[in-house]
Amino acid sequence: MIISADTYIPFPLPLVYATYRDKLVEVVSYLPDVRGIEVKSRSEKNGLIQIVNEWHGGGEIPVVARAILSEAMLSWTDFATWNDADFTTGWRIKTHAFTEAVYCSGKNRFLEKNGGTQIESRGELIIDTKQIKNVPQLLVGPVARTVEDFLSKKIEPNLQQVGEGVRLYLKNC
Repeated sequence: MIISADTYIPFPLPLVYATYRDKLVEVVSYLPDVRGIEVKSRSEKNGLIQIVNEWHGGGEIPVVARAILSEAMLSWTDFATWNDADFTTGWRIKTHAFTEAVYCSGKNRFLEKNGGTQIESRGELIIDTKQIKNVPQLLVGPVARTVEDFLSKKIEPNLQQVGEGVRLYLKNC
């Protein structure tokens, strides 16, 4: 599945880019579907900044639904490589459920547009049904479709929601 989301934020490119890279923990209060972000590591090498964040979703999911969905389905680890030279970030998401079966990666480009910043997020989501473990073979296909459907309905809206959260954060700073 192809992931594609564009977001416009009416603030200067360097400010938006730095906020995305360095202030996500503070932006969480503006993200209704995210309960928290933990920075697991940050390093700089050869002009690139590597950041690993663990996300915990589920902010607006009803309590009854949370009882059915495991914590693992609502959490993921984001591995990002930030390139300040061209205002891009390459990312890979590791889900905490069906980890071996889910591959999700992409790239965000931050571009100047109309005095603000256009963020183009492009990526792909692949479910490898052969890697779904501990599920009867008869159910592997339906489980894969359910996981893909769940993730596809979360990833693109999440990318746009983070953009809106950054906009609100910058507006209120």
